[in-house]
Amino acid sequence: MDRRAFLELLVSGILAAADSVEAQQTPGPYVIGYLGQGSKSEELAPAKDLPTLLENLRALGYVEGQNLTVNARFAEGRPEDLSGLAAQLVATNPRVIVVRSVGIARAVLEHTRTVPVVALQAGELEAEPNVASLAKPGGNLTGMQLHSPEVIGKRLQLLREVVPGLRRVAVLRGVPWGDAGFLLYRNANDAAAAKLGIRARYVQFEKPADLNRLFEEMARERDQALLVWGNPHLNLYRKQIFDLTLRYRLPALYDVRGYPEELLVYAAKLGDVQREAATYVDKILKGANAGDLAIGQARSFELIVNLRTAKALGITVPQSLLLRADEVIQ
Repeated sequence: MDRRAFLELLVSGILAAADSVEAQQTPGPYVIGYLGQGSKSEELAPAKDLPTLLENLRALGYVEGQNLTVNARFAEGRPEDLSGLAAQLVATNPRVIVVRSVGIARAVLEHTRTVPVVALQAGELEAEPNVASLAKPGGNLTGMQLHSPEVIGKRLQLLREVVPGLRRVAVLRGVPWGDAGFLLYRNANDAAAAKLGIRARYVQFEKPADLNRLFEEMARERDQALLVWGNPHLNLYRKQIFDLTLRYRLPALYDVRGYPEELLVYAAKLGDVQREAATYVDKILKGANAGDLAIGQARSFELIVNLRTAKALGITVPQSLLLRADEVIQ
């Protein structure tokens, strides 16, 4: 064999070996589950949770239809169906099930303590019974949470900048108060309020018809501002809540982005949170134990101020706050 033929044979052998190694390193096929509370058409819309998850996973090397299969179930706005849909997903034997929130995670945990569950942007996870700690959850639930005492205190400080002399704040949430997760929020808020000399009064609603009565109560109690703690139920009525804040001239701050005319929003940057949540899915698909993956917390936040709404409320937003805002809506 001459030298040229030998070199060609050697190169082809090296390329074939490289192709073989690459094929062995290509991940998949993997099967993951996704459980959503909304309608299929809504949750598959651009910028919603599932498309965003798939986009983030693609950046990590997972492509649906190639090395990734996604079994998705949607409750179509009927939370009572979540448990049955979760059972269906568990039966498909996925490597991991992805959910948005704690409430949906609980529906999955009713049916499995072995299939890993990753939360994309839960309000909190550390209060769940099968979570031993943030640093080492220990069970099959992990992911990203938005709660932290420091951020709750920051929201009160922002409200006080907008309402000088603030002493009385109402806190609105659209679910019953008895769950352990709420106690984390309430304890952190009470501690921050005490340091600032603010009385926090907690109000809830289950039906939108309750909102008129609650705002009348806020007026009688002489509440000076409102903190709105969003959840899937409350978020359905953001426009109604906004209209009532205008009618009662009550400055409000929200913890997630929603209706664009809202006065103040101080919220986690959900794009950053969801990108990090996708890395949990990646690690689990590569063999990590969910119980060993520390629960993450949001680290980047955005402050949004609507000056048109401030004018309608008769409020002058301090220039110092406007300079710190990520977005000012004129």
